[in-house]
Amino acid sequence: MIGRLPTSLNVGGEDLKINTDFRVALLIFKALNDVNLNNQDKVFITLDSLYGIENIPVGHLQDAFDKAKEYLDCGLEHDDRKPRKKMIDWEQDETMIFSSVNKVAGMETRSKEHIHWWTWYGFFSEIGDGMLSSVLRIRQKRAKGKKLEKHEQEFYKENKSIIDFKVKYTDEEQEEIDRINELLNQ
Repeated sequence: MIGRLPTSLNVGGEDLKINTDFRVALLIFKALNDVNLNNQDKVFITLDSLYGIENIPVGHLQDAFDKAKEYLDCGLEHDDRKPRKKMIDWEQDETMIFSSVNKVAGMETRSKEHIHWWTWYGFFSEIGDGMLSSVLRIRQKRAKGKKLEKHEQEFYKENKSIIDFKVKYTDEEQEEIDRINELLNQ
């Protein structure tokens, strides 16, 4: 319905109340990008965070997950056949994200008791020129193999540590890296 924010999703013919706060969506994105979680854990965290796993009708987990994805995408349709290039890391970019969103919102969004995910994402979508938009523009050009302008090359060189995504290792991989480094440093 035009002008209304969803507070429930229809799963298996039943309207299930959802947790609509933006922090829940960001928590889900964090879990979905966690290299230490398997797909089953990621689905469980998504469903439990959004609905409360006990509220999902038996036999409707897939429907609940599909509806969760639609909700998290703010009702926008995407072609799931081709994977989207990663442009943002909600954890790595957190400082830039919140300073930009807060500027658009005209308030400190994190201090509010509740802001609907779609409202918060609307603020995010309206971010204008600034550090985050410069970082995203360069990431996008690099992902598409496009040449950076001279000023973008300079910006990239000066800000490589915030533009390039940090490599995330599983706990086991990190333990092995630490073990090898320890052996090399003896």
